[in-house]
Amino acid sequence: MRRSRWFAAVAGAIGAVMMSSVVGAKVLLAKDEALAKAFPDADRIEERAVFLTAAQKASVERQAGTALESQLWTIFVGWRGTEILGYAIIDHPVVRTLPAAFMVRLAPDGTVRRVEILAFYEPAEYMPTEQWVGQFDNRKLDDDLALRHGIQGLTGATLSAVALTAGVRRVLAIFHEVVLDTESADTPGAVEPPAERVRPGAPGGEG
Repeated sequence: MRRSRWFAAVAGAIGAVMMSSVVGAKVLLAKDEALAKAFPDADRIEERAVFLTAAQKASVERQAGTALESQLWTIFVGWRGTEILGYAIIDHPVVRTLPAAFMVRLAPDGTVRRVEILAFYEPAEYMPTEQWVGQFDNRKLDDDLALRHGIQGLTGATLSAVALTAGVRRVLAIFHEVVLDTESADTPGAVEPPAERVRPGAPGGEG
């Protein structure tokens, strides 16, 4: 009897910890809301599904200095008429033991315009502040885009800083590999838009 009560108590404690983790999970911004915020002047948002080849994956990992867990990515393109307003890519890194989701909004030339945290499932004290995330604004894929270089550390949340910085480098490397390298001959902002597009707020695509 005592043994069964002990197991019940342990199971209850484990359940409480799991429930607290779920309760602590926080979705800050839905994908469609984030896209509408990223491209307020767009009349449509194209959704490009990209599957990286083995060679592209290796190139992205080399440029980013970090591993890719998936070869399938989605690139969102904001359009106004025939003008490209910018791009956005969502990454889903594991921070400590739980995932997060953030969106990197890019100018047509690949400069970071804004990084937006969409969801963060670690305890709230590990979530990067808006001021810290603002360090990525106007950054490009170079040596300064690294902790203890152009990006300051985050006291008490080092793993969060590492995960987000690596993720931004990963997104920029993907953009360079599949957008800049294939559209370098085109003039940004004067490209013929594709036939299929997703309008802001429309369902579909990755969440």
